[in-house]
Amino acid sequence: MGYHKLLVLSCCAPCSCAALQTLAKQGVDVTVLFYNPNIYPSAEYIKRRDEQRRVCEYFGLRFAELPYEPEVWDKEVAGLENEPERGRRCSACFYMRLRKAQQYALDHQFEALTSVLGVSRFKDLQQVNDAARRAWMSVGKPYWAHDWRKGGLDELRRALIQELHLYAQDYCGCKYSLAARQAKEEKGK
Repeated sequence: MGYHKLLVLSCCAPCSCAALQTLAKQGVDVTVLFYNPNIYPSAEYIKRRDEQRRVCEYFGLRFAELPYEPEVWDKEVAGLENEPERGRRCSACFYMRLRKAQQYALDHQFEALTSVLGVSRFKDLQQVNDAARRAWMSVGKPYWAHDWRKGGLDELRRALIQELHLYAQDYCGCKYSLAARQAKEEKGK
């Protein structure tokens, strides 16, 4: 890997747990950054944040949180409300969050940033990595594009979710993905 002081942008505990356990066992100096202004409603944000903090404590890792700014996120994705999951709205969302994380990494002298935003089966890892490259070009802090699903990590993630009794959400987090899930449920009735 080559990095000793690493910032990990995380969307939630279930997506991050295998990566965090792996990095902790390797002795990497890890701080998990929780910057997710996309999560809706605020009660959901609090659940996910608190669960992420609990996983960090369990693995003995530092936890950092940036302000919850849903109004900033709304402006960032304005006009993209009807985009499908994995569409342009997701690209804008990833870029916004990764750019902010890159700046945090730069300001706090991390060697690099990685993220677990592409771990969920609902997300496109290449889309995340493309947004990260754009953020890197904008801010200038290295991004470690690692596939946190490979090499047995997806199986480990599933086992840790069960072992740690992690709260596992059933939508990506934003109000548009929640509305799409609810519409799908209504259609199935």
